[in-house]
Amino acid sequence: MLSEITAEFAYHMEDILELYAEPVDPQRPRVCVDERPVQLISEVRTVLPVAPGRPERHDYEYKREGTANLYMIACPDRAWRTVKVTDRRGTLDFAHVLKDLVDVHFPDAERIRLVMDNLNVHTLAVLYEVFDAPEARRIARKFEIHYTPKHGSWLNMAEIEFAVLASQCLDQRIPDQTILRRECGAWTTRRNDAQATIDWRFTADAARTKLERLYPS
Repeated sequence: MLSEITAEFAYHMEDILELYAEPVDPQRPRVCVDERPVQLISEVRTVLPVAPGRPERHDYEYKREGTANLYMIACPDRAWRTVKVTDRRGTLDFAHVLKDLVDVHFPDAERIRLVMDNLNVHTLAVLYEVFDAPEARRIARKFEIHYTPKHGSWLNMAEIEFAVLASQCLDQRIPDQTILRRECGAWTTRRNDAQATIDWRFTADAARTKLERLYPS
């Protein structure tokens, strides 16, 4: 028999893999959300500009300017993503991410099938902490939640988008939230205009073979 831990992992993993394998349904978009902190860093000395035969040069010293929080919201069905910059991770910010999904990003969807990890604030209950009950219920009713298992955040396609963001946008010194928003906004525009998407090929059948340790022999 499976242990309780591996059984829970297998259940949530297969739930998400089956979700990804379903045909695209424009009325029921699959949306992945993830978040992570980012360190804000400023230069201590003047950057030496590009010159013939010489790349732009930065001094090794830098100044820490605090942190910000990034929410990655990705809909591979539509080859679309956006990044929301906040001061920190918290109930208020996440509740507004959910509201924006319903009212701004997917207003015509019948149901938003949301993939996210099971952090303490990643729950529809936060809506009732921020909005009045009728509004909270209106927003909550639009969601179908699919949680990644513990230690299975790699199943969230928003993590892939974060990896691309890190290599194409965050590989520089960014001193404040204003510039961070500008840089993340420019990155999402370029990637959305290019219709970049994720070719997800890992299936539940493949998981049963490659991760056979999770299943009874």
